[in-house]
Amino acid sequence: MIKSGLVLFTLAVLAAAQAGAGDLAVAVHDVRGGTGEVRLMLFDRDEGFRKEDKARQKLALPAGAGTVNAVFPGLPAGRYAVMVYHDENGNGKLDLRFGMFPKEGYGLSNNPKLSGPPKFKDAAFEIADTDSRIDIRLDY
Repeated sequence: MIKSGLVLFTLAVLAAAQAGAGDLAVAVHDVRGGTGEVRLMLFDRDEGFRKEDKARQKLALPAGAGTVNAVFPGLPAGRYAVMVYHDENGNGKLDLRFGMFPKEGYGLSNNPKLSGPPKFKDAAFEIADTDSRIDIRLDY
């Protein structure tokens, strides 16, 4: 009897958590070609921003010239930032020139114009507990 009550309580908590969550649809525009992958990283804090292994969620989709659409499912309301890059050569990382300048297409939520490395605050945006959509333009 106690076990079934605990199971019902756990299911109710999970359902309530999901009820307060929404999907984030991301349209990645200006993809140059159909080779490699478009890789997306979702961050929910400044610490570790731009480091793929520190992302809250990651997606990798086949590249296609034009626009690639992706969805980060079940996000609670909060502050997020998205970084995207076109991994044209399929090596699983954003290739850099001189260790600093991207050699492959990349973009950030809010599409900020930057001088120097991007910061979380440059790309951060708020989402409510409903479905949201953002557009990111790649820069090559």
